[in-house]
Amino acid sequence: MKKILISCLVFLGMGNLFAQEITELNEDSRLDFSVNIQNNHLWRGLIITDKPVVMGNLSYALDKDKKWKLGVWGASSLADDKDGTHYKEINYYIQYSNGRFYIGLWDLFNSRNINTEVASEDIFHYSNRRTAHIIDLRTNYTFGPSFPLNIEADILLYGGANAGEVVLEPDGTYKKNKYSTYLQASYPVIKDKKVNLDAFVGAGFALNDNNFLYGNEKNSFDIVNVGLKASKSIKITDHYNLPVHMMVMWNPSNKFARIQLAATVF
Repeated sequence: MKKILISCLVFLGMGNLFAQEITELNEDSRLDFSVNIQNNHLWRGLIITDKPVVMGNLSYALDKDKKWKLGVWGASSLADDKDGTHYKEINYYIQYSNGRFYIGLWDLFNSRNINTEVASEDIFHYSNRRTAHIIDLRTNYTFGPSFPLNIEADILLYGGANAGEVVLEPDGTYKKNKYSTYLQASYPVIKDKKVNLDAFVGAGFALNDNNFLYGNEKNSFDIVNVGLKASKSIKITDHYNLPVHMMVMWNPSNKFARIQLAATVF
């Protein structure tokens, strides 16, 4: 009986130790994922879809400080758009961030509205003339706590036949990419309060053409994204808070506006 009692105590001790190691492993895990639910998907002043969307982000940190990450980001709308198409997207990325400076290389693939006469719907198709993939270089920098202005600069480096980024010769051969570029400045007007508020303004142009992705065809440079974003965290239980935000945006170039409601489920 004494031996059985000792064995049970040892087993329970090992179990507690194992559980503690699992907890520490989860806390320090390099693998992570998150899920968002939104009433629409807005991107750089563009309306990607007006339907409710579920988004997921799966990432793996390449170093113990989690500055370098590989990841897959995906999204899908919960209903068809008016034209009968269904928004689905899957992106791959590698990025570096030290808290103030960020740089990332993203491979974007949006399967909605692919004109098969222009772009291939094959996700493994990377031909410069017909690929629906877009290689997107993303950078941003925050100046610091005393002046937390964030400057963002993003360039579409390759692809995007279905988005009009690829320019063809009259005979259908590849001519050039436009290299559409997006610049944005954002600033936390209210921070460290129950409700935080950020203001932002974004502009677009093309490095290699008169027309660019984010605006109308009349201007070679234009303001395409102006807005405010309010965010807060709602306490659900003692151990769970739900981050939510409300954003209002205007695209002066394309002359539309939208409101976005979103929640980060986990």
